[in-house]
Amino acid sequence: MMRRPLVWLAVTVLAILVAGFFAGAKITSDFFANSMPTTRFQVADDRLYVRGEINALSLDQFNEVISAFPWVKVLVLDGISGSSDDETNVKLGYRVRELGLATHVPAGAEIYSGGVDLFLAGVERTIGEAAVLGVHSWSDGIHDGAHYPKDSPEHEEARKYTEDMLGDDRFYWFTLSAAPADGIHVMTDKEVREYGLLTD
Repeated sequence: MMRRPLVWLAVTVLAILVAGFFAGAKITSDFFANSMPTTRFQVADDRLYVRGEINALSLDQFNEVISAFPWVKVLVLDGISGSSDDETNVKLGYRVRELGLATHVPAGAEIYSGGVDLFLAGVERTIGEAAVLGVHSWSDGIHDGAHYPKDSPEHEEARKYTEDMLGDDRFYWFTLSAAPADGIHVMTDKEVREYGLLTD
């Protein structure tokens, strides 16, 4: 009669260990991803070109560049693979908006995930021909964002950021359903305009 409770106990313990393993693996991965600069900045006239991946060091890098080149007016997202530190990415976006910078994705350039979130920060937002904007759900290493109820506090930071940048949070909810965290959805021209990503 004791076998079934013992089986359930074993299954529960195993599930906790597996979840702990993946959470630990994500923490280790994030640590290494944020231990060295992965974002490259280059100034040309009044344009600041940014490439690479946004990580925990990117905001400090950005502020140093802006201090040296205060006349920058446009942040050009010339190829961003995403973000390994969403909290820093949000702070960077608010900083871009605070400075009143425009954002632009050049023709043929590709930006994904956190790169698209950063694009939203521009007071003016434009893209070139055949530019690629790829989005997906966020993940905490165990569950995708879409797994959580809409009133869950896990949504609030990213949801509010989207609302602050675009005036509403429709785009945030779209990204959760557009693709899972381990996938990507390339936005159509119609979607880019429907969710208010462009200002022109």
